[in-house]
Amino acid sequence: MGWFWAEPSLRRSAPTAQHPVAPTSDAPPPGCPMHKSGPSPPHFPPQQEESPRSPSSCPVKAPNRGISEGSERENLNDSSIRTSAKQSSTISKLNPLNYMPSSISNAPSSTQQILLPLDREISSIPRGDVESNWEYPSPQQMYNAMLRKGYTDTPADAVESMVAVHNFLNEGAWQEIAKWEHIFSKGLAAGWDECRRGEENIALQWAIARARQSGDESDAMSPRLLRFVGRPSEPTPKSRIMQSLGYIYPSGFGSEPPFDRHDWFVSRQSRSGQQREIRYVIDYYSGPPEPTGEPVFYLDIRPAIDRPSAAVERLMRWSGDVWYRASGSAVRQAAKS
Repeated sequence: MGWFWAEPSLRRSAPTAQHPVAPTSDAPPPGCPMHKSGPSPPHFPPQQEESPRSPSSCPVKAPNRGISEGSERENLNDSSIRTSAKQSSTISKLNPLNYMPSSISNAPSSTQQILLPLDREISSIPRGDVESNWEYPSPQQMYNAMLRKGYTDTPADAVESMVAVHNFLNEGAWQEIAKWEHIFSKGLAAGWDECRRGEENIALQWAIARARQSGDESDAMSPRLLRFVGRPSEPTPKSRIMQSLGYIYPSGFGSEPPFDRHDWFVSRQSRSGQQREIRYVIDYYSGPPEPTGEPVFYLDIRPAIDRPSAAVERLMRWSGDVWYRASGSAVRQAAKS
């Protein structure tokens, strides 16, 4: 999940986050690849005038003669250069924003039996490096990406539904991240003032605040997605704890482990104009399907504890809702209405 691709566009004139992404001019596929050409491989054999030999080695080797210590060192250096060039060339084919291959085409595969749509949908998620939104892959690009990853048993007629679910989950994830940013981008004190009113009022207050903001202020204060990384094979500490509790108390905590994990890096801008890079962790869970057969998914989204304030934010979000319900605020508010 979480493949965004984007066309090249002009860089923003506004200040970027603490770790801005290098500009690019290549058009990416599965995941907005920002392709960067790798260094050209070194000449082999190395030219004599460009590779000075050490004083201890002879500049001319006789046929069938053993390699001296100095020349052996040179050959090792040449080998390391070629290996480094090969590794750089492989890495350069990946988009630094999401580490997805950048050479996935939008052309039909030779093995597919049906034609898939080629259109790409524009997301509502603003990018952090340019003045545009992230773009989702087309069904054809998604199918080609899955083939490239080794999922050759994927039925082509199911890809459109997969893309729809993929886009829906990403939009929902971004809305929750934007809610976190609305609460805490103004500081911890303002964040607690929001959290102590409970989860029931957070969404309402967030919608009201966004409606009151002018267009320019809303755009300047809105978070932007800088990059993201899929890490399905690296369970989060929280998911590990929940699985351990499920073994001990299966009736209360028993559930399937998350089927995917993402790290989203967001640019947060405060009222003072200072920008910070905030990492969010997303665990994707699947639930029992609806009676109609439609799949059900649950997303656990929270800021990663990379800094002390992130732990405070998570504690405020949880304890604020507990305080709101335990103190009787929910009952008093219902009586007033």
